[in-house]
Amino acid sequence: MASPTDDAFTLMAHCLCKVNIFKTTISRSNLPLPAHVCHCHSCRHTTGALYSSFTSWSEPRASVDVSQLKALGFSPNVNLLFCPACLSPMFWVWPQDPTHPLGVYTKLLGNINEDLIRFVDHEFVGDTGDGRASVWLRHPNTDDELTGYSASKEDAVSIRCKCKGVEFVLRRNQSYPTQTKEELQWNIDLKMQKYLVVFCGCNSCRLQCGIDVLNWMYAEMKYISFINNARAFPNHMEELNKLIDAKEPIFGTLTYYTSSPGVHRYFSSNCSACIFHANGERPTVVDIAVGVLEASDGARAEGMLSWTYGANLINMEDGNGGWREGLFCQQIYEEIKEEVR
Repeated sequence: MASPTDDAFTLMAHCLCKVNIFKTTISRSNLPLPAHVCHCHSCRHTTGALYSSFTSWSEPRASVDVSQLKALGFSPNVNLLFCPACLSPMFWVWPQDPTHPLGVYTKLLGNINEDLIRFVDHEFVGDTGDGRASVWLRHPNTDDELTGYSASKEDAVSIRCKCKGVEFVLRRNQSYPTQTKEELQWNIDLKMQKYLVVFCGCNSCRLQCGIDVLNWMYAEMKYISFINNARAFPNHMEELNKLIDAKEPIFGTLTYYTSSPGVHRYFSSNCSACIFHANGERPTVVDIAVGVLEASDGARAEGMLSWTYGANLINMEDGNGGWREGLFCQQIYEEIKEEVR
């Protein structure tokens, strides 16, 4: 018979830069932990992802020191807590109820070899307009189409965080129809003449944005502009960084964190929303977090983006060897493949 000590294990949660690390003790008899998937408009614009997922942090609220985290008034009753250094979203807190357990993003949890998480519901799918990620999260657990929208082919969509401290415009390259396959950039779907979207399961993106699998699209910086074309947007990563460092007001709350040499991750410093990712190997191109796009045809912005389901899954191996491998990454992979059958 197992002792209470044998039944318990330590669960750790940390941000991307690991400045903020939290630990709690979990009883195996309480597994799997129930988790919730939220598709609301606000979650999308505070993470850059198409959804967020969270569960309750088992440590009593009064014993968790969150004083080093920055708070965003997410709604009248709920605050979002995030790391002020790397901007990773970490916890939900209910300030009017000091006894309410913290909500923790599942992406923060260690990929331990336990039956750790079970997703029990989808919330606010109606906010998406097109079903968003719910079309490949229909069966996220191992034991187990939305319609009503039409894609519109917009020439431009907004890039916007929740607090609207970051607000740019992404434009379509109008020369696609006249270009050959050889002339088109690698980030363009030749048949659809749209920006390609990828699914990334790497640990850095997971910790950066608050979600286990993140969607990116790639765009040359020359197709990004400021609202009302107030001035030209920088065409090179280093120029962008210099202007942000100089605190140019036109960039609003945009800031960046250098996660490794030559790799920069851009956020809203006020609401923690992930906006861009850039690296020195392609300094004139940025990855744009799909969740901060504001398209009229829905969260997947299918008038502007090409979702080649099953073809662009990268870094899923980072989920191997723990609860993410079977419960999340593999199930999402199967759901995505099913979309193209």
